Amino acid sequence: MSSPIDSTANQELTEQERWRTVLCDAAKEVFALMVGVELSPPNQSDLPMVTNFTGMVGLAGDLCGILTVRCSAASATTIASHMLGGSHAEVAAHQSDAVGEISNMVAGSFKAKIEGLEDKCMLSVPTVVTGGDYEVHSLAVGQRIEVPLMLKDEPIWFTLEVRN
Repeated sequence: MSSPIDSTANQELTEQERWRTVLCDAAKEVFALMVGVELSPPNQSDLPMVTNFTGMVGLAGDLCGILTVRCSAASATTIASHMLGGSHAEVAAHQSDAVGEISNMVAGSFKAKIEGLEDKCMLSVPTVVTGGDYEVHSLAVGQRIEVPLMLKDEPIWFTLEVRN
């Protein structure tokens, strides 16, 4: 995994731009290591927001907010299948667990990449919401960073909402 981002480096980039890059890198590294697949940038800018599975991890301490990972049922099954080594049919019951664990690992990787944050920010236990007709509203007022990446032909949305 990459080393932590020095807060004084890349001063020409805004904090939001740096964090977007760090979130993207964290997601790609976790998926490569734990799922064994590469996430790629989308070819289009108007991807639909998929809401079949949403994994949420709270952040508390020097950084307060929530990190969410949203994906389709097909992506959740692919993630579970690769993580557990079984067929799609065998792992269908483990989709929520897989999405929750991936959300937790992406959040942990993200905070480890921000210099001085690893020991000063705690993560909550992941929560996973399933279904197709819901929206997630965070009470964190501040920055919102969204990063869509592609798992094969399916978009996965990584969102970081941070309270100022």
